[in-house]
Amino acid sequence: MRLGLFGGTFNPIHFGHLRAAIEVREAFNLDKLLLIPSANPPHKIAGQVADAEDRLEMVRLAVEGEPFLEASEIELARPGPSYTIQTLRHFHERFGPESSIHFIVGQDAFSEITTWKSYKELFGTAHFIVMTRPGSKLGSIEDFIHTNISEAYQYDLTSNGYGHPEWCKIFCLDITHLDISASEIRERIRQGRSIRFLIPHAVEDFVVKKELYR
Repeated sequence: MRLGLFGGTFNPIHFGHLRAAIEVREAFNLDKLLLIPSANPPHKIAGQVADAEDRLEMVRLAVEGEPFLEASEIELARPGPSYTIQTLRHFHERFGPESSIHFIVGQDAFSEITTWKSYKELFGTAHFIVMTRPGSKLGSIEDFIHTNISEAYQYDLTSNGYGHPEWCKIFCLDITHLDISASEIRERIRQGRSIRFLIPHAVEDFVVKKELYR
């Protein structure tokens, strides 16, 4: 099993998230990619995030009919803040060492990984796929890896990623940049402006029905 884990607040999920998920899935030939809404994100301000159940339902609606994409409620099943290390441990134990687990993260979030709980342990649990924008300077990412994670990571031309003698690999993947942000979508909703073609139609209908972000 080649499994991808794509976590986030998805507040709300939009076409930028979905396009990135599809491109990562294809590039790494993943058997399945799970989109995992965080239940209680420790880095987000309370009151600015829709209820976890609503965000999960929006993800379910967004990926309906996509054969390789699936919504996961794993972080909603745990009490307290959502920590990535707990999620990775869960899937590592569930699928075992014979599976290849890939954790998917944007470059901006990756640059803040030193603030995450038990962040160095993450790299012994799953491969990382860092989503970058075309034209990003990989040298700065390499410097960050060596300074904050481990100097033992070295670029491997064969795998087109950074290998470590003991930990999992770190890959960088340029993805199509769609200039869409969840914060812009929320602001448009508050102003009564259209969000058509920024999020899937089924998600838009759900937002209107539940009167979210008003």
